Amino acid sequence: MVERRRWGWLRAWAVLVVGGGVCGCPTRAPPRGPEVVKQALPHTSLATAWSAAGAPEGGIQDGWLATFQDEQLQALVAEALGHNPDLRSASARVDQASAMLGVARAGLIPTVDLEGKESIGFGQGLDGVLRGIEISAGWEVDLWGKLRYRRNAARETLAAAEAEFEFARQSLAATLAKGWLLATEAHLLQCIAVERVRMGEELVQLTTTRLQVGVISEHELVLAQANLDSYRDTVKQLELTRVQAVRAVELLAGRYPSGTLEPRGTLVELPGPVPAGIPASVLERRPDLMAAERRVAAAFNHVQEAKAARLPSLRLTGAVGLVDSDVVVLKETLTNPTGGVAAGLLAPLFHGGALAAQVRARTAEQEAALGAYASAALRATNEVENALTSARVLGERREILERAVAEHARALELLNVDYRVGKVNLLALLQQTLLADAARIALLRVRSEQLIQRINLHLALGGGFSVPAEPKPAAK
Repeated sequence: MVERRRWGWLRAWAVLVVGGGVCGCPTRAPPRGPEVVKQALPHTSLATAWSAAGAPEGGIQDGWLATFQDEQLQALVAEALGHNPDLRSASARVDQASAMLGVARAGLIPTVDLEGKESIGFGQGLDGVLRGIEISAGWEVDLWGKLRYRRNAARETLAAAEAEFEFARQSLAATLAKGWLLATEAHLLQCIAVERVRMGEELVQLTTTRLQVGVISEHELVLAQANLDSYRDTVKQLELTRVQAVRAVELLAGRYPSGTLEPRGTLVELPGPVPAGIPASVLERRPDLMAAERRVAAAFNHVQEAKAARLPSLRLTGAVGLVDSDVVVLKETLTNPTGGVAAGLLAPLFHGGALAAQVRARTAEQEAALGAYASAALRATNEVENALTSARVLGERREILERAVAEHARALELLNVDYRVGKVNLLALLQQTLLADAARIALLRVRSEQLIQRINLHLALGGGFSVPAEPKPAAK
């Protein structure tokens, strides 16, 4: 009879567990996609097309890194993805969020504990040792969805961390590529300065010869020497700039910043036009915006969890154990095994306003998440618009500067001839040299900026740098 009653308790406990899981209130779904945009930007309507002219039609594409056709750059990006410390931190945050999801999921299933006991009694005829072992189980029935909302929030937090990790990868690839371009630009500027030093040395030799034959005064020789020293100083300045740019790339790649990395000898050519899609597609693709949306969803679930915490909770417990006693008085009354089940209902009555305050705090957290999403969305569209406008203006400037470089080079060539035959003085030649150098440097920087803005555009659009894997052919 006792055994039948004991197993009846266990069956009842199991029925309560299953019944509580089935009868719990369904959870509400958080806002998604367009609904988040509507809540975050109630007074802002997204344009159906980019206002900046020049963006070709078509969907946003991935694999931008390969379009630069720079194998060394691709190798550096791969190295950075494996060794960059900041990326390692972002990866650890994903692992942390995954572990917290495991903790939240564990709250939805019963807990089982094993406990061993030993006590020594004395006095009143109880002298002796009482030993026992007990297995106990407990489970909070999620009647109102509190535990499920907590799990859902942890799931959304994990999704946000994963999206943030992907954006960190894209940002790292873009930052390294831009750093690589700046290092190349500094190297090429230094090459221009070195070339100008050689021309300055030739000019000093020519001026010395002309002074010796009495064609010019000593003033022109001193001017030529001063100009040469200025060029030599420029070389040193650009050497420092190049080394610093190289070290920045080495740091991003996870290397020791030795400054020994050799930049490219030329700038890569600007790849073809990039389809930019529409503003709404950027909000759906950019990992940082996906993360911000998941933060909104996590905050929503936390609000619902806080509201459910104000309602009564039901907890089921059960235990079964064995007892061995040397206490003579108790031996005849104890039976093995022992056990039982219990159900406890807890209704919060007064907590000093803490539960209501928790709801307000979680609601404010959701509002903050919506504000963060709105800010990120507007910033993203602004980045795309700026990149598109920059691309157009830089393209126009490049055409102008290419003509200017050719014209200044021709003018300098003619002045060199005139100076050698004594038609013009040294000052006119030096002025034209400065103008020619300025045009070359401006063109180089515009070409470099075109490439940098192209990278900015890819990052702003949410286009991944990795080449998508080709689909495997279907088995015949």
